[in-house]
Amino acid sequence: MAKPKGSSGAWLKEHFDDQYVKMAQRDGYRSRACYKLLEIQEKDRLIKPGMCVVDLGSAPGGWSQVAAMLVGHHGRVLASDILEMDSIAGVEFVRGDFTEQEVIDELMAHLGNSKADLVISDMAPNMSGMRDVDQPQSMYLCELALDMAGIVLRPGGSFATKIFQGEGFDEYMRMLRGRFSKVVTRKPAASRPRSREVYLVATGLRA
Repeated sequence: MAKPKGSSGAWLKEHFDDQYVKMAQRDGYRSRACYKLLEIQEKDRLIKPGMCVVDLGSAPGGWSQVAAMLVGHHGRVLASDILEMDSIAGVEFVRGDFTEQEVIDELMAHLGNSKADLVISDMAPNMSGMRDVDQPQSMYLCELALDMAGIVLRPGGSFATKIFQGEGFDEYMRMLRGRFSKVVTRKPAASRPRSREVYLVATGLRA
């Protein structure tokens, strides 16, 4: 996430003093974001052994790392990002913009005749610090993630996405409730209190 000019030094100090950054380094996780998914998992039990999970906007790989650990050897994780991501055991990675047909086709080729049990997305735009710019971009990514979930998820499947509270949030929540049987909002402890980010967890995709 981009920081306003002049604040980068303070942000870096806060970042490296952050307990979750230190925990990630200690526990061998790729990012502090791992603890957000772990807390969601503790509450909602989204990921079970043997599942097929699709991770959108996966780099640097924190959520893929957690998902691979939870699905185990009999499960699979398919990750995609426009950025490169270092390999993770048990994770298949497709680099590219998943809004492009070529990348969608590659993702579908990896899935073969199967469907995903869960789609997860921790995507966020490069923040400018201007809400009128950042919020529409964030909502656009959430809509893209939901569109992809509609393509790859099996009936009854689940979806979890990061979203920023603001314009478009309520409408997006209504869309989710129309497509899934249950939708809850989560604010993990690892999500900085001042941040407008929350996570929407939707289960039971309607056929």
